[in-house]
Amino acid sequence: MTTAMLEDKEKPAQVRPEPATTHLQPEKTDVGSVFVSNYPPFSFWREDLADEAERVLRSPADPGTPLGLYLHIPFCRKRCKFCYFKVYTDKNAPMVGRYLESLAGEVEIYSRLESIRGRQLDFIYFGGGTPSFISSAQLRDTVGRLKRAMPWEGAREVAFEAEPGTLTQSKVAAIREIGVTRLSLGVQNFVDQILVDNGRAHCSKEIDRCRPWIRQHGFELVNIDIIAGLVGETWQTWKENVARAIDYDADSVTVYQMELPFNTTYSSHILKGEKLPVADWKTKREWNEYALEQLSAAGYQLSSAYTMVKKGHPADFVYRNQVWQGCDLIGAGVASFGHMSGMHIQNQPGWNAYNQHIDQGRLPLKRALRLKPHEQLTREFILQLKTGRIQAEYFEKKFGADIVQRFDPPLRELRGQGMLEFDRHSVRLTRRGLLQADQLLPDFYDAAYRGARYT
Repeated sequence: MTTAMLEDKEKPAQVRPEPATTHLQPEKTDVGSVFVSNYPPFSFWREDLADEAERVLRSPADPGTPLGLYLHIPFCRKRCKFCYFKVYTDKNAPMVGRYLESLAGEVEIYSRLESIRGRQLDFIYFGGGTPSFISSAQLRDTVGRLKRAMPWEGAREVAFEAEPGTLTQSKVAAIREIGVTRLSLGVQNFVDQILVDNGRAHCSKEIDRCRPWIRQHGFELVNIDIIAGLVGETWQTWKENVARAIDYDADSVTVYQMELPFNTTYSSHILKGEKLPVADWKTKREWNEYALEQLSAAGYQLSSAYTMVKKGHPADFVYRNQVWQGCDLIGAGVASFGHMSGMHIQNQPGWNAYNQHIDQGRLPLKRALRLKPHEQLTREFILQLKTGRIQAEYFEKKFGADIVQRFDPPLRELRGQGMLEFDRHSVRLTRRGLLQADQLLPDFYDAAYRGARYT
């Protein structure tokens, strides 16, 4: 959104967050903790705004705003006990094929809309679920149809999530063949017993097996994910995990800390009164810090609060950077969310409802939210804070806003707690702040959104 779009509307500096809350909170990992991926929280998105969202999609958009395409592949061999995404483990091959036809059909509908027609895709992201779950033939057929509707030869990045146990040598070749540049491998852990206990479908042998295939096909960037705090983790196993992650020699390593949103298997057990050995936040932060230190010593440098990238390697993660800078995003697939012309949009979350909408040639919209100008500013501020550093000049040019003035109370409070430093040019998270970035972000929310359920 350009500064000009703020004219005659509420100015960002007029709405200030209340002072930040203290971060000397209990260390227990409680149900309801989340990885912040959007703002305002999803629980405030409304079904009665779906029609307005459709009008926005059928209206011209700013052609200068980067456009991305997210494709949700919601299938998994097993549901991980910590997973909070929309996934299915009970769909057979014909049902998977049916869904992929709907997914391509949705993109075809989007390609004809006034907000999309004629625009170049900047990036494509295959997320899940497990995109590598589908067969090579299904992948090639689906992508062929997608590209006919919305060509992506000029895209800067095509990112693809993969689960090691679903990969074969021929499937890795097919993934590269369709134009994938960034392959992200969902390792999560290298210790077999921990993988089993947390419901992962793959084993460590499969992680190692696919390594030469991936190298052979020369992806521009290979990322691996690991998670600090899985049930059963100890200092000994965590050190083993970090050592094996470094030895894997990926271009980037992303280290998450396990969260407990409401809709995970673990959360349901805990809410029923069951005791689970879930690591507390202090322990997870210590494990995360150890990983960052070891990766830094091995030649990696910080790219965000979660990701370390090899020094000298291009660190640009186009999907992440553009979403965090307010791009337009087509969210295709069941329960997917997107963003267009200042409006959040989410698809139907049910299998039948999603497919039926596409069969009828209709957009499968479920709920939406129109962001006010100051909410768009806050969204970009909190998401970009995850990089560890924010430049004030960016917000001055885009929103005509002084972020230090706008967020003065929480910035001062968090500086007093040792979480960040700031001056009139930038805001910088300290190491302590980086290790708990998602827990800091609600301090910058408008008062109406504080303390509410995220989803």
